[in-house]
Amino acid sequence: MQHIIDRFLKYVKIDTQSDPKSKTTPSTEKQWHLADLLVEELLEIGMEEVSIDNNAYITATLPSNLNIEVPTIGFISHFDTSPDFTATNVNPQIIENYDGKDIVLNPHENIILSPDYFEDLLQYKGQTLITTDGTTLLGADDKAGITEIITAMEYLINHPEIKHGKIRVGFTPDEEIGRGAHHFDVEKFDADWAYTMDGSQIGELEFENFNAASAKVVIKGKSVHPGYAKNKMVNAISIASEFLEILPPEETPQNTEGREGFFHVHHIQGSIEHAEFELIVRDHDKDHFEKRKQLLRNITDKLNSIHGNCITLELKDQYFNMREKVEPVYHIVEIAKEAMEAMRVTPIIKPIRGGTDGSQLSYMGLPCPNIFAGGHNFHGKYEYIPVESMIKATEVIIKICELVAKKTV
Repeated sequence: MQHIIDRFLKYVKIDTQSDPKSKTTPSTEKQWHLADLLVEELLEIGMEEVSIDNNAYITATLPSNLNIEVPTIGFISHFDTSPDFTATNVNPQIIENYDGKDIVLNPHENIILSPDYFEDLLQYKGQTLITTDGTTLLGADDKAGITEIITAMEYLINHPEIKHGKIRVGFTPDEEIGRGAHHFDVEKFDADWAYTMDGSQIGELEFENFNAASAKVVIKGKSVHPGYAKNKMVNAISIASEFLEILPPEETPQNTEGREGFFHVHHIQGSIEHAEFELIVRDHDKDHFEKRKQLLRNITDKLNSIHGNCITLELKDQYFNMREKVEPVYHIVEIAKEAMEAMRVTPIIKPIRGGTDGSQLSYMGLPCPNIFAGGHNFHGKYEYIPVESMIKATEVIIKICELVAKKTV
């Protein structure tokens, strides 16, 4: 247990927060600090064909120890952390033999991780938890995945009696800002399929995700003295409010679950002369997704007809539901499910209410379901991970490698 804890703590203490405003890859220079360390560690444990390109994409190979041809599989994780919450000076806390009660993350700020609010905590009673100190995120998304992959490869290298085919691993920057697969060389990676180790709680196994788009609405107004404004003033703030009021109020992240889609406004600013807001559009169903985008166009057209063409809408697709690409090779999901069951982990097969590198990679020709990495409450100060979940994820990786070989032999 201590080995995997030490590896994980080493990674999360390195700030690798990505930046959506940056035009470079990786988007932040500090991501190189962990990337270079990972290259060193892959070499140290005995991986072969270890490489890092000019964009900080890392790949490595564990050669087959069989004398027959079996499918080449891969495992992929990202090393950046979310820009949603600070990742500077991460100071993890270790809670041994968790007693099921409140965890005081920060007594000075009275920040408490409580099972009264985060009910999932109770399923880890008696286990070892790693939490934040209440001032930063933790970074289990997805440094837990990297920890598990490297630990699994190290185990396979040290236990050659476990037979496996060629295994490829890949670590990427900038997944948290939607660019994790943008420069991933699928042809060079040369795997028949792969798994992202980027899910949340123990048992998660996902092969479908949201269809996703981003939208930016810009409104140009006209400022006139309010005492003489009739039929002259165009208040951009008021029009922005009018636009948002037309969106269905029940279709927001806080009101939806499962396969229900939503509109999510995440930035807004304005004055009388200029207002703008940004939102994301999400839906698992492709037809519903297209209808959501059309609703934004319709609202724009309607309000432009009323207020004089003062609104511009910028709408961009981000990624699509990987189910379309994975279902034709569903046996790769079944192998992961079998591996979990062999390790006494109950598979939780459900759609991802988000995105993953696996979505883009699946559309690039590398079918890529997503497996749990073990963390909870990503992207904020209440993030935590049970060490036992990381150990189970590591065991699942090893078992998948073994099963692929056995099913081929």
